[in-house]
Amino acid sequence: MAQKKSWLVPVVIILIAAVLGGVAFYYRDYFEPGPAQMLPLSDCDLHDGPCRSELPGGGWVEFSILPASIPLTQPLRLQVRVEGVEVDRTEVDFSGVSMNMGYNRPRLEKTAEGHFEGEGLLPVCIRQRMDWEAKLMLHSSDGLIIIPHRFETVK
Repeated sequence: MAQKKSWLVPVVIILIAAVLGGVAFYYRDYFEPGPAQMLPLSDCDLHDGPCRSELPGGGWVEFSILPASIPLTQPLRLQVRVEGVEVDRTEVDFSGVSMNMGYNRPRLEKTAEGHFEGEGLLPVCIRQRMDWEAKLMLHSSDGLIIIPHRFETVK
């Protein structure tokens, strides 16, 4: 009887290894992101309207947050337009400049070629005035392009 089921253990080990390998492959970008190119901090004020940045190798990206007052604890409409670079997906990584505010990275949906939209939310802060950084993350076949933007909020 023991000889008949001796094949069972190796088969189960192979199946478990295959499942774990598939999961690791599916989440490979999370664990090992591809090459990233960090652009200089944008000098544009998101409160004044869309911010446009030139991309390496040609093309541009325009990023906006609505409403322009960028209120705390209220839904924010995030919009991105890209020209000259093929972008697969877009995310915006919000972080406090001088205070850790936790993980906050909404993924934007592709609405048309070169157009992405989504919703974000900034948490309330104990400070009256808070400095934020919104890193626009463009995932393309050439790798990740990160464009940081800074802005402030006031309670």
